[in-house]
Amino acid sequence: MAKRALRIAATADLHYGKHSRGTLHEAFAEISSNADILLLCGDLTDYGLPEEAEALIADIRAAVKIPMLAVLGNHDFESGQAELVCKVLDDAGVDVLDGEAIEVAGVGFAGIAGFGGGFGRRMLNAWGEPLIKQFVQESIRHAVRLEQALSKLQTERRIVLLHYSPIRATLKGEHPEIFAFLGSSRLEEPINRFRVNAVFHGHAHNGILDGKTSTGIPVYNVSAPALRKTGKPYRVVEL
Repeated sequence: MAKRALRIAATADLHYGKHSRGTLHEAFAEISSNADILLLCGDLTDYGLPEEAEALIADIRAAVKIPMLAVLGNHDFESGQAELVCKVLDDAGVDVLDGEAIEVAGVGFAGIAGFGGGFGRRMLNAWGEPLIKQFVQESIRHAVRLEQALSKLQTERRIVLLHYSPIRATLKGEHPEIFAFLGSSRLEEPINRFRVNAVFHGHAHNGILDGKTSTGIPVYNVSAPALRKTGKPYRVVEL
């Protein structure tokens, strides 16, 4: 018997502030009616404050009745209160993935924020100053934790959610000078090896919406600012 298609809604870079309540209530209501699951791919808050997360959750609680998964973005770490932001999300039923895997409706999801580092032959390597080595080590750590999460999934269909991009292609439109801070090829390797079905990421406000890994796996940039240029601040993909 053929597996039922799963309608995945995804968005990112919502940048909710303390006074943003109501901003996306209509969009969340549409998502709840038209999708089976909602993925929130980071930068959910503007300064990483729990009060900002509360404003977002107020809109979500009022409208969303489907399962929700999230990863954090760089803005969500800004104030050093990421744990409190996660608690606000978790208390509202949003599963925040930080190197974990979860199964929903027979589909496996692995998620982590990811990190920068650059792409291909221009990827930054751990050589030279200690700060450069620390930066690269953080990039490696996120890739390893993504690999560990994927290794736990036994499902036929596997989805990855990130904040940072695993490929260069979806960053087209951003200034090349900042590509190294928007993602890393290190994230692509486990995605290809575990033959993931699709990847969703944010962070690239000015990037393009569609790309593929070197093995042809679809990668979707679901940054709300990028999506708004062609329509709604979210995307629905049927898998």
